[in-house]
Amino acid sequence: MIATSRNILREETEILYTKGRSALSDFHLIAAIGGITSEQAKAIFAAENYSLAALAKYSLHDWMKVGGIGEAKATALVLAFEIGRRRIREPEQRKIKICCSSDIYQIMKADLLDELVEHFYIILLNRSNQVIRKVKISTGGTSGTIADPKVIFKHALENQSCSMILVHNHPSGNLKPSEQDRRLTKKLSEAGKCLDIIVLDHIIFTDHAYFSFADEGKK
Repeated sequence: MIATSRNILREETEILYTKGRSALSDFHLIAAIGGITSEQAKAIFAAENYSLAALAKYSLHDWMKVGGIGEAKATALVLAFEIGRRRIREPEQRKIKICCSSDIYQIMKADLLDELVEHFYIILLNRSNQVIRKVKISTGGTSGTIADPKVIFKHALENQSCSMILVHNHPSGNLKPSEQDRRLTKKLSEAGKCLDIIVLDHIIFTDHAYFSFADEGKK
């Protein structure tokens, strides 16, 4: 039977979707990228004493010596190893850690300073209070914007965050939270407890100052 590309990828795809990418062996990865069978990939590894470092040195010509690997598949394999090499070379980016409300205000200036309409953001944090990412939830008018709890916690769960900070701006410069601001903060805090995602603070941002629910004991 002739092995089609669909048949070749079936095993790797099943492992990827049921067990995750870390469950794929080295030969599974080579088989998937090169569009060859697992048996062929195992034979290639065996010939190089199961060394990824040795395969990383393969040229296009070396890969094309393997049965079933033409120019396109050889190109994919060479480029895959090159991406891996560059990833190792890339310096790790230092994650920003949130220690107090003023840290939040400073990192949000780039997003909210001089804005004329309201925006609602969440800052997602890991267990060490380091920023995973900032997410804009909505944009509204000069006096309000919508913050949908379902959308907020969808982002939090997808990013596996342990906690979050709510941020929205008041273009008017008024630092006093509205009754709607208070209700939303309480609602999201209670929902977060059920999901084990703590709402650490809610910041009202203006160009010259900010209000922190946590600092004021309002959360």
